[in-house]
Amino acid sequence: MRVDLFDFELPEERIALRPAEPRESARLLVVAPQGLRDRLIGDLPEFLRPGDVLVVNDARVIPAQLFGWRERAGIRARIDATLHKREDDSHWRAFVRPAKKLKIGETVVFGGPGDSAACQMGTLSAKAVERNDGELLLAFNLSGPALDDAIQAHGHMPLPPYIAARRPEDARDAKDYQTLFAEKSGAVAAPTAGLHFTDDLVAAARAAGAGIEKVTLLVGAGTFLPVKAEDTADHVMHSEWGEIDAATAARLNAAREAGGRIVAVGTTSLRILESAADASGRIMPFAGDTNIFITPGYAFRAVDVLMTNFHLPRSTLFMLVCAFAGLENMKAAYAHAIEAEYRFYSYGDACLLLREERN
Repeated sequence: MRVDLFDFELPEERIALRPAEPRESARLLVVAPQGLRDRLIGDLPEFLRPGDVLVVNDARVIPAQLFGWRERAGIRARIDATLHKREDDSHWRAFVRPAKKLKIGETVVFGGPGDSAACQMGTLSAKAVERNDGELLLAFNLSGPALDDAIQAHGHMPLPPYIAARRPEDARDAKDYQTLFAEKSGAVAAPTAGLHFTDDLVAAARAAGAGIEKVTLLVGAGTFLPVKAEDTADHVMHSEWGEIDAATAARLNAAREAGGRIVAVGTTSLRILESAADASGRIMPFAGDTNIFITPGYAFRAVDVLMTNFHLPRSTLFMLVCAFAGLENMKAAYAHAIEAEYRFYSYGDACLLLREERN
């Protein structure tokens, strides 16, 4: 499909720079076959039924943005690296800026004078060992838990570019950009639909008869990359690591067989569920990489309802929601959201996408 079909104009003032407080006060646009309804996140339990299962992503965001320098012939150049996928104990794939100032074989030093963490732990460094499609493979001087600790000490919360361009990261983001369910470290972007959940909302969902299940998709920074191709068939997705254990898969299948709906909280939960589902829609245990790319025409197998934030124009995530609820429906929903002053993107409001009931 033509990528320009997924374009729309978004006024800059619609981009949320902070989450709603309290979280349940964020708005919820219900997109159903019967039309659109303006509600609040706190109303979500009204749309759940006994036996439904909310599937959340338990990925924890790490401070994946590193600031450093490389030195050549006595001249220093600043290098910023955003880690996006771990390859092994000591190697990460990263988006580097400015990429042209770092050659293969050169070393980037992260931390240094004035960096208290560096004084306490020693300098963190990495060598550029491979370049591939706009990213670099970095080999760090530390590995395993020691590397994790150093990234935690030197790194900064990787705010999405549309927020970082308008304000700096601060102490609030360390909490605000982490979901209630965060457990499995390694994500470099938050599963943002989960940011709306509080203990009270979870309790209300359970009181409505819905269950909560956790899956993992370690979200990569590739989720923010624009689609540069003119046709979706020419776009190459970055892969992300995910997991659904056997016990969770069994409970999800049992719930669905009993008539419950699988409600994916976020496109990340949806992507790992659909990656794990077989042709019949049965969810299988899964552990590994997925680069699933969902566009209109895709036959959904595992997910019945989707709760998700509002996404960027021409993005793979907007393509996914159009596949789920229909291109024209979603264009109309987004036009309504813009007119009604909904807040967009990671810290913004959400929509609940309901489809025709399966037989």
